[in-house]
This record gives sequence, structure tokens and C-alpha cells, in this order.
Amino acid sequence: MIFDLFKETIWSLTGNKVRSALTMLGIIIGIASVIAMVAIGQGAQNSIAQNIQSLGSNLIIVMPGSQQGGGISQGRGSAQTLTREDATALGTLPDVQAVAPEISRRYQVTAGGNNTNTQVDGSLPSYMQVRNVQIDLGSFFTDQQVQSGAKVAVLGPTARDDLFGADANPVGASVHINNVAFTVIGVTVSKGGSGFNNPDDYIYVPITADQYYLAGANANYVSDISVAATSSDTIATAQQEVTDLLLQRHKITDPTAADFSILNQSDIISAASSVTGTFTTLLASIAGISLLVGGIGIMNMMLTTVTERTREIGLRKAVGIRKIYINLQFLAEAVVLTFLGGAIGILLGWITSIVASRLLNMTTVVSPSAVFLAFGVSAAIGIIFGFYPARRAAALSPIEALRYE
Repeated sequence: MIFDLFKETIWSLTGNKVRSALTMLGIIIGIASVIAMVAIGQGAQNSIAQNIQSLGSNLIIVMPGSQQGGGISQGRGSAQTLTREDATALGTLPDVQAVAPEISRRYQVTAGGNNTNTQVDGSLPSYMQVRNVQIDLGSFFTDQQVQSGAKVAVLGPTARDDLFGADANPVGASVHINNVAFTVIGVTVSKGGSGFNNPDDYIYVPITADQYYLAGANANYVSDISVAATSSDTIATAQQEVTDLLLQRHKITDPTAADFSILNQSDIISAASSVTGTFTTLLASIAGISLLVGGIGIMNMMLTTVTERTREIGLRKAVGIRKIYINLQFLAEAVVLTFLGGAIGILLGWITSIVASRLLNMTTVVSPSAVFLAFGVSAAIGIIFGFYPARRAAALSPIEALRYE
């Protein structure tokens, strides 16, 4: 009986190839869309987390500006409430491993006939440890060069490519930052960033040189202070120590009136993951609507099939075919359509995610859970939307069905 049922199902579906293909199309598009959207969303979430992790290890960022006043929204460096002395004091805390104050602004940078507008960070050698910066060519600047205010610069790989060409070795060459000549002493290893605030597009100079030659007035104030906790387990403790010390130094008794804002790495990753997770769910939900449309298409086709084969159904019942077998026959046709559509949709979704990763230059993640969920949904659609037409076929009266023209 199972073999006969399979044969009848294949015969029925291949008898109307175009209609069967168009019916499956809704399921194929729905499954492919869900898998591709979830893959892109999870890939974006992982990429964002990796980019945040690449900013530094056990990182705490102290920014000027009050929390109530919208310190973050004021923009990096727009408020002037943090100084280099604050950074020096933070380095004495027990759960702080390293501290790197920053003066960060965008400048026009030229080298030969090339120019770019990029972020220039004035900092200390400890910046390498705090922000996980590694050197590809040359070296980073030293404490002695900071003390002497040496006009030396370390380029990010993107800044190097813009100024000297792809994969060039610019060590020893000169760049002009805001019309001030700096000697290139190194190039950093790429972190794979992108966008407006890309760490690969940074140029690093000693903070004293930044103060003397670039920042000008109010140069003692810093754009932010990067702090590395001693371990991931002490981030919360270190953040509290930083908060207490800065409140004490700034003579602020009410913590809600603090003139600085603090973010730690875990908070940033959690917030970014929450946003990307919500966005992925939204995209998958929108794509899932096409699955519902596909299910309705299957039910519509099966109802049409039942109408077309009314006399056949009546003949089958007249010769003694039981009601349950007729029910199973039409239900099997709906399930086979959705399973075939689901399998093709999974393959198409996987291919789409690969193409999207190359076009968008990002990693996509096709998770097994998304595949199983999509396949389970397609099977459920076949059963749910195929049940009513199958039941209707099985409930036909043999006499009325044989009379049907």
C-alpha cells in the first residue's frame, strides 16, 4: 500500500508539472529567504562581536560628558572633562592592568600626491596592550618618543594603502598631518574593520606630539581613556574602581551627576547582539510570511486537484477503497510538494548566503538549527494545508462523485 501510495503521488504531481512547480515556488522562496536572512543576521552578529573584541581585551572606555546629559551623543571628544592626569591616576588602581588616554580627531593627511581624511589618535605605547594593536611593519612609538614629543606616526593598513598604495612599505617615509610632517615608523596588522570608524584607517602618533602640533588649545584634555582590567573576571570591579576614583578626583558626591560616562566591552557586545538579534528575527519573520503564502498556494492547488479528480475519487470509493487511504493519498501529495520545495529552498538559501557573504564582504552563518526549523516548518505546512483538501476528498459521496461532470 505504501508503494502504491508513493506511485500515485508521483503520477499525480508529474501529470501537472508546471502547476506543481509553481506551487512549490512559494515554499522554495520562503525557506530560502528564512535561511538566508538568519544566516546574514547571525553572521553580522558574530562579525560585530569579533570587531568589538578586536578593540581590546577586558576593555573599559571612559568618555567625557555626563550620562544624564548624553555624553555619548555629544560625540567623542566634544566635552572637556577628562585629562591626562586622570588617566595617570587610573593606572594606580589594583584591578587595572593598563591605561591609554587618547586625543582623537580627524585630519587631512597627505603623502606625495595622495591624500586622505582619517582619524589620528594621539596616545601612549600602552595603547597597543589596551586595544590589541599589533605591528606588521616597523615598530610602535616608545615612551622616550612620547617624552620628547617626536613627530613619528604608525599607520593602519587602510591608511597606508590610501597614502602609499596597496601593501607598500612606508617605513621611513613622511606624511603630512594637518600640514605637519611626521615620519612613518610602522604599520599595524589589519583588524578587518570597515565603515566610518575603522581601526585599520587610523594613524597613531605620540600623545605629546598630538598636543604640541595638532590639538592646539586645551590640549591637556583627552577624547577618552581606554582602560584594560586585569582579567575578564575583574571588569565589573575595575569599572567601579574607575568610577569611584574619577568621582573623587572631580569632587562629585552624587554619582548621577558624574561628568563622564563609562562603557565596558561586555555591555557593548550585549547591546550590539541584542540589536542584531532583533533585526534578524524581524527579517526572518518577514521572510516567513512567504511560507504562509506558499502554504495557501498548496492548499489552493490541492483543492483544485480534488475538484478535477472528483469522478476518480468516486470510482475509487465505489470499488471499496477505504476513506483513510484516499485521505492519505491527497495528504501525501501535499507533503511531497512541501518536502521537495523545502529541500530546494534549503539549497537555494545556502547558496544565497554564500553569494551574500562575498558581495557584502562579511561572514554568513548557516546554522543547523535554522535548517531544521525551516524543514520542520515546510513539513508542518504540508500537513496543515494539505489536511483540509484531503479530508474533503475522503468525505465525498461515491454516488455524487460519479455524477460529477
